[in-house]
Amino acid sequence: MRTVIFDLDGTLANTSADLIAAANHCFRAMGAGDLLDPTLDAGTAFLGGRAMLRLGLERMGQPDEAMVNAQYPVLLDAYEGAIDRETYLYPGAVKAVEALRAAGFCTGVCTNKPTRLADILLTRLGVRGLFASLVGADTLPVRKPDPAPYLLSVEQAGGQVARSLLVGDTETDYRTARAAGVPVALVTFGPEGAHVARFAPDALLDHFDDLPTLANRLLA
Repeated sequence: MRTVIFDLDGTLANTSADLIAAANHCFRAMGAGDLLDPTLDAGTAFLGGRAMLRLGLERMGQPDEAMVNAQYPVLLDAYEGAIDRETYLYPGAVKAVEALRAAGFCTGVCTNKPTRLADILLTRLGVRGLFASLVGADTLPVRKPDPAPYLLSVEQAGGQVARSLLVGDTETDYRTARAAGVPVALVTFGPEGAHVARFAPDALLDHFDDLPTLANRLLA
């Protein structure tokens, strides 16, 4: 079975505003106000909760890793409470995944988001049933760009690694695919836009409408 595995944040869905809001919740509680901008700091949002906390603490002049670790659970609680307030699926995502499944592809998600939160978000967005596998940051002891989470996501989706493709939006996804020895398509509508071309992926995806054709080409 041919398989397409998707990253979540910045690939299937634009989650930056809700992620930034959760980080700003922490900073407001510390008396610092909203330190992160949902547009200008979107790239950092897609690097995860700890990256956002580090950036905000640096702007406070308090780059303290112990504080990052202390605030991380607070951020996760705030994020879960408003996980889909501003988040939306990128245009054409649902139609593309449905087309792949209709053509006999297996589909799954491999994300560095905590598994439980990824499951909640996909369910809230109404698309959890489109993915046969979901591997998150805490499913295994390692996370992307280690290839193990990707390999597991393909296996759980019912596919074969040798006939699989990763669709992502960052260098982490690029490195994951290379480590797994599979082709990678990077979206140009994510946080880095067309700048992802610098990684020289096997393909660039400008719109989800193009994904079925692209997947057939890369997994001929």
